[in-house]
Amino acid sequence: MNFSEIDPAKNTGVKDGSSTSEQCATDRRHSISIIFPAFNEEENITKAVEHGRKAMSKFFTDIEIIVVNDGSSDATASIIDELAAEQADVVPVHHEVNRGYGAALRSGIYKASKDLIFFTDSDLQFDLEEIRHLQEWIHRYDIVAGYRARRADPVHRRFNAWGWNVLVRLILGLKIKDIDCAFKLFRREVFQNIRLETVGAMINTEILTLAQRNKMRIKEVPVSHYPRLAGEQTGANFKVILKALRELFVMREKLRLRAGEIRRDAVSYKSRYNEL
Repeated sequence: MNFSEIDPAKNTGVKDGSSTSEQCATDRRHSISIIFPAFNEEENITKAVEHGRKAMSKFFTDIEIIVVNDGSSDATASIIDELAAEQADVVPVHHEVNRGYGAALRSGIYKASKDLIFFTDSDLQFDLEEIRHLQEWIHRYDIVAGYRARRADPVHRRFNAWGWNVLVRLILGLKIKDIDCAFKLFRREVFQNIRLETVGAMINTEILTLAQRNKMRIKEVPVSHYPRLAGEQTGANFKVILKALRELFVMREKLRLRAGEIRRDAVSYKSRYNEL
């Protein structure tokens, strides 16, 4: 496989040539929170939880599965509650109304209690056993982000994703192969050092941009992607796209203002120092 990386790992304490089996044995001592945001996923959510548990138990011994119902109008909420009543590792989170993909992810992230945090979608388009490809690198990086080696989506969704990646690169300078790929593994400390505000589809862009600006180490790894077999996709909805664009420009302005504040603070400090 070809891997790409941002901010090469430094002082990791890992010797070159350590075997994958040794790394996985070490990572089994980590605990992991798995987050499934769900909006009208009654046909998929039970399978997603079962698949998540089966896959993650091969690599981790302490697992919690956080399922965030984002104001679903179908039976998703009741199914999640039934799963939680029957299985102690399922943690239900409910939004009374649909607040957006970003809000659902944020609720799951802030609910997470384990060493590592992993999120993916509830639509069964990923093989969760491929977490092993991300796990191999998390001892050296703060974030390991999957990218879809061959995206199994309609042409219009692939075109939208390409356009979004180009736009984000131009506006924010974020150079990531597949920004919105819902297959990412994080050290818990990542979310203790950045504050998330996005409620819509721009959540991945916000996470990765803030991580990059905070000098966090990011590794990109190819993963498989499969067609959605049940339920409906909402990411290409015009309102969702418009909201993401609005959030993108709001974020650019906030980052610009923050950079200006840092420069002014530096100049002020230098002036006071010179006066001494």
